[in-house]
Amino acid sequence: MRRRLLAGSVAGAGALAVLALPAAAHALAESPARPAGEAIPAPVSGALPQARLAGEGRLRWFGLAIYDARLFVPAQGLDPARYARTPFALELQYARTLLGEDIAQASLKEMTRMQFGTPAQRAGWLAAMRRLFPDVTAGDRLTGINRVDGQVQFYRNDTDIGRVEDQLFGEAFFAIWLDPRTQAPDLRRALLQRLSTSRPS
Repeated sequence: MRRRLLAGSVAGAGALAVLALPAAAHALAESPARPAGEAIPAPVSGALPQARLAGEGRLRWFGLAIYDARLFVPAQGLDPARYARTPFALELQYARTLLGEDIAQASLKEMTRMQFGTPAQRAGWLAAMRRLFPDVTAGDRLTGINRVDGQVQFYRNDTDIGRVEDQLFGEAFFAIWLDPRTQAPDLRRALLQRLSTSRPS
């Protein structure tokens, strides 16, 4: 019970973003402090040879740090208008305890807001996210890798926790951060700040 209350204080009313994002008026991005030359995470380097960091930012909600986000792209970069067609990885490092169920529900809310999928598809996506997304504590990393075959592979820290084999899911899920309709445009700009193929739009 105490665990749910702790998570609920952050992810309760209004579907506070955990993997998904809060209302734009309260979503503030800032650059996290990281050591220079920090290594590419093992799951990312394994999936994306010559991966590089395109950008990073910290999401806050009413002053509370929620997570640090990092976007990794292949050497040739990524076109933000066609991100679903390119392999890349998005890593979120959490600053607090959150429940996997809340992560799944908040993610689905954003995917629905942007009108991805049919009701039946979204029900399947929610079931997959509920199965895959674990509860997290401060310091945990969840990484989603968009693969060239259209699948999305997920890792908790450096452990493989499964995949979703649906290309539209990948487009919808990563739209939470990369689509121009995102609820956190400042974070999107931070993630896309060092692309080689085109400028952020």
